[in-house]
Amino acid sequence: MTANTIIAADTRINARWLIPIEPFGVVLEHQAVILQGSRIAAVLPQADADQKFRTRETIDLPNHVVLPGLINLHGHTAMSLFRGMADDLPLMTWLNEHIWPAEGQFVCEQFVLDGSRLAMAEMLRTGTTTFSDMYFFPEATAQAAHDTGMRAQVCFPLMDMPTMWGSGPDEYLAKGADLIAQWREDEFVMPAIGPHAPYTVSDQPLTAAVELSQQTGAAIQMHLHETAFEVDEALKLTGKRPVARMAELGVLSQNSQYVHMTQLNEADLELLANTGGHIVHCPESNLKLASGMCPVQTLINQGLNVTIGTDGAASNNDLDLFGELKTAAMLAKAVADDATALSAHKALEMATLNGARALGRDQELGSLVAGKLADLIAVDLSDPFIQPVYDPASHLVYSNHGRAVSHSWIHGVPQLQDGRLTRIDVPDLMLRVRDWQKHILS
Repeated sequence: MTANTIIAADTRINARWLIPIEPFGVVLEHQAVILQGSRIAAVLPQADADQKFRTRETIDLPNHVVLPGLINLHGHTAMSLFRGMADDLPLMTWLNEHIWPAEGQFVCEQFVLDGSRLAMAEMLRTGTTTFSDMYFFPEATAQAAHDTGMRAQVCFPLMDMPTMWGSGPDEYLAKGADLIAQWREDEFVMPAIGPHAPYTVSDQPLTAAVELSQQTGAAIQMHLHETAFEVDEALKLTGKRPVARMAELGVLSQNSQYVHMTQLNEADLELLANTGGHIVHCPESNLKLASGMCPVQTLINQGLNVTIGTDGAASNNDLDLFGELKTAAMLAKAVADDATALSAHKALEMATLNGARALGRDQELGSLVAGKLADLIAVDLSDPFIQPVYDPASHLVYSNHGRAVSHSWIHGVPQLQDGRLTRIDVPDLMLRVRDWQKHILS
C-alpha cells in the first residue's frame, strides 16, 4: 500500500468489543471506529485500520465495549430538581397533591434551565446521547441541549388548563408553532408536540395538534393508557377507550409516540397495528407508581416499534438507561411468562436503533455504520461487578449500570472522557441545584 492510499481522519477508537446494532445480534472483537468530523468514517478490524487510516488522535480502550449512544425517548428533564420529593404514592395522588402544586409554585424558565442541565449531566454520565423531553418552558430545554451539544427531541406541552407557561391550548399551540419554526433545522434539537394525556386534552386541541404535525412534520408524543384508572374514566366519560378516541382524532400515526401503554386489549393492539406509531416503554416509573406493565413482547410480535424511556427523575428516580434496560428485559420475561422474551440484544436495539426510528432518524443514528453520525459510547467492563466477560451484550443489560460508561461522543465531539464531563461545569451546576433545594424546602 502506498502513502497516497492512506486516509487521514480525526479520531481512531480501538475497542476490545464492539456492538454495532446493525447487523443485529453481533459482537465484534478488536475493532476500530474511525471518526471524521461529525460522522463515522469506518468500522473495521484494528489490523485493517493500521493499513488504511492515519488519525490525529488514537484512543485505546482495551477493556471496553463500544456501542451507539443510548436514546432515552421519554422524560421530563427539569423534574430532576424534584427527585425524591414525593415518593411511594399512586399516580393521581402524586400528581394532584404534590407534583402539580410544586410546579405551580416553583417552575420558571431558570428552574427548567438548571433542571435540564442536571438531567443532561446525569444522562451523559450514564450513556445517553439523545433524549426526549416533555415539559414547560421547552425553549429553555432546547437552548440548554443545543449549547451542550446533546441531541434532544423537545415536546412543547399541550393541555386544556392554564399553567405557568400559558393560558390554555391556543397559547400553547402558538408558542409551540414558534418553537418548531425556530429549531426544526437544528442539528441537535428536534421540536415536537406533547399533548399531555387523553384526560387533560380535549378533542379540539388534539385535532389542532394533528394539523400542526401534518403541516410541519413534527412528531407527537403523548402519555397514553398509563393506568387502568385512565382507561376506566375514559369509558365512563366518552364510552371509548383512549386508543380508540386517539385513532378517531388522527393522533395515531407513523409520526406519533405513545408513552407507557400498560393497559392494552386486543382491540387496542389491532388499532395500533393498523395505524402505526412507536411505543415508549418506561418500566421503572410504571412499577414505582404501580401504573401497570407494558406487554412489550406482544407489541414486538405485532411488528410495532418499541423504544424505552426513563420518565422523569421525580417518578423513577434516576435517568440511568442501562438500569432501565435491565428492568425492561426482566419485566418483559415475567409479563410474557417466557424467559426468552426481550433478549439482551433486543433490549439494546430498543435503546438505540428503535429510538432513532421513532425520531425518524434511523438513517443517521442508532447504529455504528459508516456514514452515520458519530454518536457513540464506551463502557468499561473491567470492574469486578462485570467480570468475567462471557457475553458483552448480556453483561451490558444484566450486570452493568451507567456509571461504567467511560467515554461518549456526540456529533464527533467528546462529551465524556474517562468519566469526566467535558461540556458541563459540574461544580457550578451543583451550587445551583443546592440553591433550588433550599428554595423548595423553605
